[in-house]
This record gives sequence, C-alpha cells and structure tokens, in this order.
Amino acid sequence: MSVLVYTESDNGSFKKNAFEVASYASEVAKQIGTAVTAISFNSNENEKLGDYGVSKVLNVSSDQLKTFNAKAYARAIVEATKSEDAKVIIVSSSSDTKFLTPIVAAKLGAGYASNVVAAPESTSPFKVKRTVFSNKGFAHTEINTDIKVVGVSNNSFGLVENNTTASIEDFNPVLDDVDFTSKSIEIDKVVGKVTIADADIVVSGGRGLKGPENWEMIEELAEVLGAATACSKPVSDMGWRPHGEHVGQTGKPVASNLYIAIGISGAIQHLAGVSASKTKVVINTDPEAPFFKAADYGIVGDAFEVVPKLIEKLKEFKAQNA
Repeated sequence: MSVLVYTESDNGSFKKNAFEVASYASEVAKQIGTAVTAISFNSNENEKLGDYGVSKVLNVSSDQLKTFNAKAYARAIVEATKSEDAKVIIVSSSSDTKFLTPIVAAKLGAGYASNVVAAPESTSPFKVKRTVFSNKGFAHTEINTDIKVVGVSNNSFGLVENNTTASIEDFNPVLDDVDFTSKSIEIDKVVGKVTIADADIVVSGGRGLKGPENWEMIEELAEVLGAATACSKPVSDMGWRPHGEHVGQTGKPVASNLYIAIGISGAIQHLAGVSASKTKVVINTDPEAPFFKAADYGIVGDAFEVVPKLIEKLKEFKAQNA
C-alpha cells in the first residue's frame, strides 16, 4: 500500500505544484506509515521528486500523452492506483486536474476533497481542512471511502524537502481509442515569462492603467520582482491584454505569496479569485475602492506616479544587495 501522487510537468520539466503535492503526499504517508509513489508523464526530471519524499516514480513515456488529455491521464492514474494498491491519491488544484480528478474519483468510487489547505487532521477517520465559498470559509471534511482523493490548493502546504532516493520504473498503461475521443488540436502558450500558476508574485493591472500602451510599466515592475503579469476581466474583455492573463473567479485563480493590484477597484469576482494570495497590495486613486478592504497594504495614489518610484526603489535595493 502507498500514497500515490500525480505530478504535473510541461515539456519534460515539473511544475512547481508537482513538488508541493509530493511534499504533501510525504506528510500523509508519514501519518499513515507508508511510502510515496509518484506517477509522471514524459518527465525528464523524475529523480528530483526524491528530494520531496517520493520513493518510487512510475514514469509514463508516450508520444500519445505528451499533451494533457483528461480521460487518458485518468485511465493511467487509475491503473497505477490499482497496481500500487494506493488508498490515498494526491493531486494539485490546477486547471488540468479539475478536469482530471473527477474522472479518477468516479472510476475508483473514491471520495474527493478539493481545495485542501493543510495536512490531514486525522487519518482514521480521514479528515481534511479545505476552503469553501470562494475562499470565504473553511470546511472540515471527512472522506470515508476506501480510496481517498485529495486536491491540494496551490501554495498552501509549501515545499518541504525530505531527501529520499527515488527508484524510477517504466509504466505502460493500457489505453484504447475511447480514451482519445477528445484531444487538443492546438495550444497557444506564452513563452519566456513566469506563469501565473507557478508565480510567487503576481503584478496585476486594471482599467486604471487607461490603455494597453501603458502596460510597459506593469511588465517592468514584474520583471524587477521576478513576477507574473495579470489583469482584471474588463481589461481582457477590451482586448488590452490576452485572456490568459485574466485572473479572478471567472478567470485564473491566484494563490501567490504576493499579489499587487494596480488600478483595480476590486469587483467581488476578482477578489474571490485572488483571496488565497497570502499578501495583497493595492494601488488606487480611489480610497473607497473595495479592494482596500481586502488588501493587507494599500497606497492611495496615482499609479503613474507611484509605480515608477516603486520600480526605482526596488532597483536600488537589488543593486545594493546583489
């Protein structure tokens, strides 16, 4: 018996959440008294999982599975679960796993708890703490099925090193045509930038920027901080920025360590989508903007005056501490 963890990768490299769910799985395995087995798809970095407590990696190497496919990946994970006699499956809370995990749970007759933010409160019975109502509250959920599936909220448990030597085994799941009844034809990706999902810091702009021609200021601040850039829904709707940068309840959720909102008033859908961020900073000319009530720090001022000064000070600080 083991704890099975699904580790996400992109072009052969693990995403940050792969190491976070491995860390979480290692803690669960410690509580249960077992080991962690990971399943990976076309990764070139399987040995790195050993740094986070994984003792065995089932490596799926398949040209058919180079692009994420929820049904096919679910079939592989179900086979791995049965092969390893896993009773607990750990996944992230990425956009991909939200398609994948319900399929896995249904095929295994497993209970599934999403948005989990802490290690299990107990393992017998199996209880976890999770966010509910768009991160406005917490629920303490008991999973009483034989197999349990846990979806860990991004950036909630953190990376915990637990050096282990991971053995790597080839794993060849049996797939058929029904697993590929839907497939990705084309994927457009932003390259050379920090992604919102993996970013520790996110710099986001709203209508207060007045137009796409002023986005250079946002990008410069993000570059200085090593951050991802994002935007509010109206900005993407007007075509100022690509929809892939739209964050909020109706866009991409953000769970960064630092979220900086510039010229964003703070509609309820936006606040709900970024509420999991640990520290929120808002820069806005309107002192009554709703975002100030949700922010940890706020600056009432013109972004076109505040942000350049912030960039200047950050560059000075980096130069002095290089």
